Amino acid sequence: MPMLKPARSLAAALCLIATPALAETNVVTSLKPLTLLAHGIATADTTITTLVPPGSSPHNYNMKPSQRRALDDADVIFWVGRDLETFLSRLLTGADFRQRTVSLALDEPVMAESETADDHDEHDHDEPAEHEGHGHHDHGDGEDPHIWLDPALAEGMVEKMHNSLAQQPNADTAALARNLKQFKTRLAATEAEIRAKLEPAHDISLFAYHDAFVRFAEHYGLNLEGVLTLNPELTPGARHIAKIQDQLGQGHHPCLLTEPQFNPGIWEVITENLNVTFSEWDPLGTNVEVGPDGYFQFQHSIADAVLKCLPEQAEH
Repeated sequence: MPMLKPARSLAAALCLIATPALAETNVVTSLKPLTLLAHGIATADTTITTLVPPGSSPHNYNMKPSQRRALDDADVIFWVGRDLETFLSRLLTGADFRQRTVSLALDEPVMAESETADDHDEHDHDEPAEHEGHGHHDHGDGEDPHIWLDPALAEGMVEKMHNSLAQQPNADTAALARNLKQFKTRLAATEAEIRAKLEPAHDISLFAYHDAFVRFAEHYGLNLEGVLTLNPELTPGARHIAKIQDQLGQGHHPCLLTEPQFNPGIWEVITENLNVTFSEWDPLGTNVEVGPDGYFQFQHSIADAVLKCLPEQAEH
């Protein structure tokens, strides 16, 4: 009988050794806004790495060797899709990464309202514009890829992320489910807060440098009257410039929403001698702190940029 006790202790020790701990999940996202969304639902055992630094171009970004290694080590890779992060298209659709890559793009292509046939014709022979960093898809074709700016679409993106993370080996599915539920609750509350704070801005004539702002404006019912350029890599045509200048001149407290990734020269020329307010917003969330609350802070930062267009806060 005395020999049984050590045997039982040994068996118990072997059981402890055999019990698997939750494995760390390595996630790679293409852009910071996707990182903000991923942090909103990720569990404590998740490491999230962002490939493209804010301000750099997802269109022609050149990865560092360390970033390629991060892709090699990734359990799951989140990107918008080949229409936006074109530098990743061949790599992520290849055999090495295809099974680990999740595209968050919409299934059905939708053309933004600001993109008209006339606008496309105007830009056929435009010259490249001088700008910094922020790369883009061909803004004249397919859906607008800036889907993270619309909170309703962002919710669908997070659901896709949740489904992928929940399928990882030893995933804490209960924690992921709780985090998703909390994210959706917080997202609904944030949306209500932003709708309330944007009420005074509905009468202002808003203009954007390019169409990244369209999704946010449409979701919150803002009066986006014009877009300076449908493709920031091309200078707008003469007819389009004349149209925008006319709209700016007739607008009600017209405000132009600029972006830090672009050279201001083009909008300074277009708005010369016009009484226009300027406010800067950042679709890549450069200065937003990464964490579980990051996406909600990001949405509020865009709303705050709009509120700076109000006459009492305006800067000309």
